[in-house]
Amino acid sequence: MSEQVQERLVKGRPDHFWDDLVTGDRLKSPGITISEAHLVQWAGLTGDWVSLHLDKEYASQTPFGQRIGHGPLTLSLGLGLMTQTGYFTNVIAWLGLDAVRAVQPVFIGDTIHVEAIVSQARATSKPGSGLWTIDYTVLKQDGSTVMTFSSSFLIKRR
Repeated sequence: MSEQVQERLVKGRPDHFWDDLVTGDRLKSPGITISEAHLVQWAGLTGDWVSLHLDKEYASQTPFGQRIGHGPLTLSLGLGLMTQTGYFTNVIAWLGLDAVRAVQPVFIGDTIHVEAIVSQARATSKPGSGLWTIDYTVLKQDGSTVMTFSSSFLIKRR
């Protein structure tokens, strides 16, 4: 009597391709709570040492009344949070951003996440790739929009 050995798929990050999303698909990312460390690390990484983000006394005198997250930090976190959905394992190239709008500030202690829609999923002239354009909406814990933008990617096809 021989035993059959069944191969098991090891759980891990999904291996998604261009073919896995179509125009109109919706994606939702996990969230992240913004801390003072995010602001300080972003400033150190980019050289963006603006008082509105880092100087508590200065920021208290602005219309916001407190420090706010850097706009590019919010944008980068939005892109990064969406990668956690697993749909970006086969990116060939990031093609850029369009229509970036900072709608309201992100404060220390806010929790943000992304809800996105695939506004375009089309084949390209190269048989091994397709294009996704994804419209991002970055939201905070109360459901209000803090930023919107569109981003396009060249993705491997199956």
